Amino acid sequence: MSALFLGLISGTSADGIDVALVRFDPEIKVLATKTVAYPAQIRERLLALTAADARISLDDYGAIDVAVGQCFADAALSLLAEAAVSGDAVAAIGSHGQTVRHRPEGDTPFSLQIGDPAVIAERTGICTIADFRRADVAAGGQGAPLAPAFHATVFADQAPCAVLNLGGIANLSLLIEGQQILGFDTGPANCLLDAWNARHQGTPCDIDGAWADSGAVDSVLLADLLDDGYFSLAAPKSTGRETFNLDWLDSKLENHQTSAVDVQATLLALTSRSISEALNATGLPAPLVLACGGGVHNGALMRMLAKELMPIRLSSSASVGIDPDFVEAALFAWLAYRRLQGKPGNLPSVTGARGPRILGAIHAAHP
Repeated sequence: MSALFLGLISGTSADGIDVALVRFDPEIKVLATKTVAYPAQIRERLLALTAADARISLDDYGAIDVAVGQCFADAALSLLAEAAVSGDAVAAIGSHGQTVRHRPEGDTPFSLQIGDPAVIAERTGICTIADFRRADVAAGGQGAPLAPAFHATVFADQAPCAVLNLGGIANLSLLIEGQQILGFDTGPANCLLDAWNARHQGTPCDIDGAWADSGAVDSVLLADLLDDGYFSLAAPKSTGRETFNLDWLDSKLENHQTSAVDVQATLLALTSRSISEALNATGLPAPLVLACGGGVHNGALMRMLAKELMPIRLSSSASVGIDPDFVEAALFAWLAYRRLQGKPGNLPSVTGARGPRILGAIHAAHP
């Protein structure tokens, strides 16, 4: 089996497809990376589809599933061309797809990702592994986060530490020597910040947190936001845009007269405070937090987090030689690698599943 694998993911923010070419023998090494933006029309359709009250016809669902698969395939081929690597040299693609609904609780739990893996396998000619969350959910787990098992592998020499992913949703992995690995979603990272900024500034994100930094935190509003029941739930737990969206925020704002810029500043504080309180609530000693994901580039967020977390030290994963923008893409390359080895990819201590499960469905390539 080739040691080369491709990982593909588009996160909660649906701002593009991250691609990582990873080697797993004799050691894990990220060889090439790329982010490919969705065409504007597809991103608009995805953001509409991930809204809490979204409705879609079966025809439209089937079409967007295939369209996203085509985008993922094109992103994979683009990276391979830039890296001058033949598809024949790649053992498999691990594709997370695009999450459009995550409902791990209730009588019929599910986690739904689109981006037809058969389309990816056909267009690339590379075996494609997808649907990584379903087996864990079927076993009673949350299906998320899946990153802690990978974090425990690539950040092992940094323990004791916590690894913080700042995507649309924030999640923590606790890597403490002698302790069971823990991990969970803390709540919103960028999803509310991006959505509020788009509504009032007309741009996809608040670059470097400059708009938020120009406002003032409304402490009464912040307390109201933090009063949401999700923050007090015990792990295992995971969340998404189904819970933390503009409808949720608008309902909270009904009793507040807060300016738009001060709401943005308060949302920044919500991300920071919810993370620090979640970490403190574990009671586990983590002298270092290594941050990855798009939020690492938000200077205002990183400064606020650093203050909230003191005396715990906050640093980008770049400080230990791991590109913060492609940790999750590398994760899905690793999960594909584990799948072909017939080894589990989940951690029951994180997701709450009944036991370890081999994750992912294999879609064979054809000449």
